[in-house]
Amino acid sequence: MAVALAAVATTTRSILLRDVDHRISRLLTQETGEFANFVAQGIDPDTGGPFTDPRHLLQVFLQRQYSDPDEELLGLSPGTGPRPRVIRQSRDIPPRIALYRDGAALTLIHASPDRSGVLHRPQGEVRWAKVPIEPPPAPGAAEGPPQRASFVVAFHAGRERAVADEAFRTLLVISGVALLMTTGIGWAVAGRILAPVRVVRATAAQLTEQDLTRRIPVQGHDDIAALAETFNGMLDRLERAFAVQRQFVDDAGHELRTPITIVRGHLELMGDDPAEREETVRLVTDELDRMSRIVEDLLLLAKAERPDFISPEPVQLGELTADVFVKARTLGERDWVLDQVADREAVLDPQRVTQAMVQLAQNAVQHTVPGQRVRIGSRDLGHRLEVYVADSGTGVQERDTEVIFERFRRGTSRRGSRAGGAGLGLSIVKAIAEGHRGGRVELRPTEGGGATFVLVLEETT
Repeated sequence: MAVALAAVATTTRSILLRDVDHRISRLLTQETGEFANFVAQGIDPDTGGPFTDPRHLLQVFLQRQYSDPDEELLGLSPGTGPRPRVIRQSRDIPPRIALYRDGAALTLIHASPDRSGVLHRPQGEVRWAKVPIEPPPAPGAAEGPPQRASFVVAFHAGRERAVADEAFRTLLVISGVALLMTTGIGWAVAGRILAPVRVVRATAAQLTEQDLTRRIPVQGHDDIAALAETFNGMLDRLERAFAVQRQFVDDAGHELRTPITIVRGHLELMGDDPAEREETVRLVTDELDRMSRIVEDLLLLAKAERPDFISPEPVQLGELTADVFVKARTLGERDWVLDQVADREAVLDPQRVTQAMVQLAQNAVQHTVPGQRVRIGSRDLGHRLEVYVADSGTGVQERDTEVIFERFRRGTSRRGSRAGGAGLGLSIVKAIAEGHRGGRVELRPTEGGGATFVLVLEETT
């Protein structure tokens, strides 16, 4: 802003000085033009004819003129020496700047072949213009060298330029005051605007791995508010990431502690009897397999937080449902039924959906007995799709419906004789469903008894 104000003041001064030069040039042109017309058309009041005496012509013309305060109208005629004789108006002009007193300057102007020019004197700059006079000789006058004279218009530009300089100084003072005011206002406004940014910095400085709960208050709807919302969203994602990491560590430590203890205990108590050793190896192998499954399930749940966990693509839902049915039939001797099938194309991750459906089928096998019916199907409801597994077991007690999808929660009662596992299967199903846009998993009662698990996929076509 300082540069802009200085440029405005400098430009204004240049414009004012240019206007002064133009006005002086117009004035000089006007005065010399009026004198030239008077020379050509003027009548001597004494003789009634054309002027024959240059001095008399200059005196008559000057008596009829009203000059500006900074303007001098002079007549110059040859003198006895190099300095010309001066004819001037009877008017006061400051002696300090008066041109008629400056013999050297008058001699220079009178002898100059130019019609106009500029004199740079210690007293100030003078713009001048002149009109040479060569009147015709009077009748009967003796022949001789012509009496050259000239009319001179001199303008002292110092006062006009001083006015422009004073305006320039005034503009500088006003600009300085405006700059100070603007600086103060800008300081206050910038402080208010940047206050949320300082809050962001302070909040970021206070964040630690143990405390990611701080959030920035969002006020207004400007870019700073958008920045605060973006920063809060980043903190939400960061907090979830750390929570997933801590949960993974806690879950792994909790679930792996028991099989490790079992393996160590059996190995420590193992004797030399071959039958005992064989039984110990079988138990240890079984626990190691269970540990391997727990680790794989935990890694899968940790991967569910990544953006590439779901890779949707167009698939035929009917073919996907039939493939799941064929794979599920090998899980146990049940009355498997391929229920209704949605004949349409859907955008989803076929591998993850298949994994979730097989997990639900495995869950149904664990909570039913041989011969009980298990139905697999899909439905097209227009605005959403549903794929489901319905068993005819004992169902899920109402108090268990809110906890069975949590990690390592199996409910308060078993629904069948083979219920077991680490309690991660339904958590994996939930993660796969929610990984799809608008997806979720629902538990519904089965008509005639049992439980129906449904993957609801919103707007997937």
